[in-house]
Amino acid sequence: MRILLLCCMALLAACQSRGVPPPAPIAPEGRDHLQLGQIADLASGARLTPEQLVERLAKAPRLLVGEQHDNPDHHALQLWLLRELAARREQGSLLLEMLTPSQQARVADVQAQSRAGNAPRDLIGALAWQPGWDWSLYGPLVSEALRQPYPLLAANLERSEIMAIYQQRPTLPSGMATTPAVQDALFADIRESHCGLLPESQLPAMLAVQQQRDRRMAERLLAAPQPAVLLAGAFHVRKDLGVPLHLSDLGTAQGNAVLVLAEVGKTVAADSADYVWYTAAMPAQDHCAKLRR
Repeated sequence: MRILLLCCMALLAACQSRGVPPPAPIAPEGRDHLQLGQIADLASGARLTPEQLVERLAKAPRLLVGEQHDNPDHHALQLWLLRELAARREQGSLLLEMLTPSQQARVADVQAQSRAGNAPRDLIGALAWQPGWDWSLYGPLVSEALRQPYPLLAANLERSEIMAIYQQRPTLPSGMATTPAVQDALFADIRESHCGLLPESQLPAMLAVQQQRDRRMAERLLAAPQPAVLLAGAFHVRKDLGVPLHLSDLGTAQGNAVLVLAEVGKTVAADSADYVWYTAAMPAQDHCAKLRR
């Protein structure tokens, strides 16, 4: 009887340690791709299970998770990841690129109501959620976060700040984020993302906005209760170009972990992230054709 009891306890512990499996693919393409569902430690090349990944990420004081904004799999995995992390350690805070400082007071009020079981019916209106971020994708995660005991925090610049930066570019202190190699790579990305249609005279201002956004995310991440999680676009969290460089320049090079959620078939280099998780893909869109119209 005692042996049977011990066996049952061992099975229960094993089930609990495995947690809830990750959600099934939602995006329509790449479901038969060999990379689908693979998780890699980019430094060693080792394959990881979802449970092994969570165990590693749970040890990081600051976790940066990069997404493709329109991919529903990325949002589903982020929600799963937050729940799994919370099951392993007490969460300090969650920061979103999608929130700005002017929304913070609203977020705090709605979070207090949600914790008390009185969440507003119109969360979009109560949060002044910006229409550029598809609520059908972000709503489930935000709604979940609002019920949690840890704070939900804004990590982006205000639009008025962006316009001021565009008109009169501030200068970042010399550091890793301001090296010619980094800035040249960012210039190249800005050109490509605007399909070569942006006048060269506007590139310095666009670069300043990009880097000031990354600097703000780094500053907010450092000021947030730890362990802290930042959810942002994959380019923002790149170790070689984005927020991690600013964390280093602000004196915090250690204790940061970067996970990039990437669609199958895309390349994520070891110098840009610590871990990559490959997901199904959204149909390719010709954004340049839309801009040229």
